[in-house]
Amino acid sequence: METLLNDFSVGLFVMQAVILLIIILLMRKFAWKPILNALDEREGGIANALKSAENAKLEMQNLQADNQRLLKEARAEREEMLKEARDMKNKIIEDAKTEASDTANKLVAQAQASIESEKKAAIADLKSQVANLSLEIAEKVVRTELSNKDKQLQLVETMLGEKSLN
Repeated sequence: METLLNDFSVGLFVMQAVILLIIILLMRKFAWKPILNALDEREGGIANALKSAENAKLEMQNLQADNQRLLKEARAEREEMLKEARDMKNKIIEDAKTEASDTANKLVAQAQASIESEKKAAIADLKSQVANLSLEIAEKVVRTELSNKDKQLQLVETMLGEKSLN
């Protein structure tokens, strides 16, 4: 330490102090302002980036909430559409059953009417055939009865007798 004190020069110390002051002044004028401005800009950029990230996070949460809401609405709409489709299916089935039942009833009624008319026609035809057969039988009986004169006279007297009784 003593050698340092012996080698100490006041002029050199003053010169180095003046040069240090000049360097500090030059640094302050030309370097500190740009460095501080760059640091302020960087700090502002970081703050803006943090704000943007927070805004993006909030926007993402809003979008997720909107997506959940839209998903719920879509599910509710799908359920409503399925319910309407089931109801429509059941209505169509009921309408088809009713229409088929009505058609079957009409066909049964037409068949019964057709059977009834055919029955009446068959009865009329049967009566006609019975009448024709009766006439043919009566004609044959009368011929056999009238072929003999005695039987013919007896038949005429019987008929006259019955006529007067009535």
